[in-house]
Amino acid sequence: MTTKSSRTVWLAAVTACAIATVTACGTTSDNAQPKQGGQQAAGQCAGPSGKFTIGMSQANVAEPYRQRMDDDIRKAAAAVPQFTVNFADAAQDNSKQVEQVDTFLTQRIDLLIISPNEATPLTAPVKRAIDQGIPVLVLDRKVDGDAYTSFIGADNVDIGRQAGKYFAETVLPNGGKIGMLKGLAGSTPAKERSDGFMAGIQGSKVEVVATGDGDWLRDKGQQQADALLQAHPDIQAIFSENDPMAEGARIAAQNAGKADLPITGIDGLPIESGGIKAVSEGRLSATLVYPTGGKEAIDAAKKLLIDCQQVPKTQTLSTQLVTKANADQVYADLNKS
Repeated sequence: MTTKSSRTVWLAAVTACAIATVTACGTTSDNAQPKQGGQQAAGQCAGPSGKFTIGMSQANVAEPYRQRMDDDIRKAAAAVPQFTVNFADAAQDNSKQVEQVDTFLTQRIDLLIISPNEATPLTAPVKRAIDQGIPVLVLDRKVDGDAYTSFIGADNVDIGRQAGKYFAETVLPNGGKIGMLKGLAGSTPAKERSDGFMAGIQGSKVEVVATGDGDWLRDKGQQQADALLQAHPDIQAIFSENDPMAEGARIAAQNAGKADLPITGIDGLPIESGGIKAVSEGRLSATLVYPTGGKEAIDAAKKLLIDCQQVPKTQTLSTQLVTKANADQVYADLNKS
């Protein structure tokens, strides 16, 4: 017959087991064990024998850069047999991306990779993932605060600064008036690239006389550039915060009878339709390589889930200025990797 004392011990054991089961729900692996010493609060590492589902929440796939990012993730994940990656496209809709992330959490993914459409609206769902013990890799665009496992991306302020110096020292060394095409307001790269660019031209005679929000899209970049050139026909160059908007600006410049207008972008994708080829073929004066971070995200996921290793809170990816002089070589080098 069970005594009162033994019954109490049994109930305590059942309760402890139930709590342990709840805290382990951040993984779909049957033999997962709590990760020791990692950056995430309660992520799980099952080692090489585990099977893991990763959710990739993409801001949109209308930009060639984001299509390439997804492709880089697919390619890298294909080399890790333990990984299955499910992709979601938010189509530049914050509420849709929030819903997609919450769906991933309901599906009990093992790790979330996210490139947020805008920072503030996606901060809460990222924190929900962390609170559920799911590691989160924030890719390219940031969220507010530091409730994530790791941020992977290039230094957008530095990229903007490099672009500004290029305008001040090479494009318009004697000064002049320029227009600026900005990315999606609310996305961290748009603000950081703008801030960096203004720092880069500081002390020079280069003057930004007009700006337009092109939302990272080629068609809207063309529309905004059309408006800038009509309102300010004395603009001597255009800085675009990404290559698709820069390509749209080239069309606008041609329509305005300014086919030789210097236009610089950012992204530098090593593909036939990318910014490096646009520089090589003379459509853009320059671009700056902005790595997608897709391979690095899968490398970080492998460290967390399979190797049981820590990952840095921030992983800053390198970039470089691409001009006519080095475009062909940079294109070849990037396609070797």
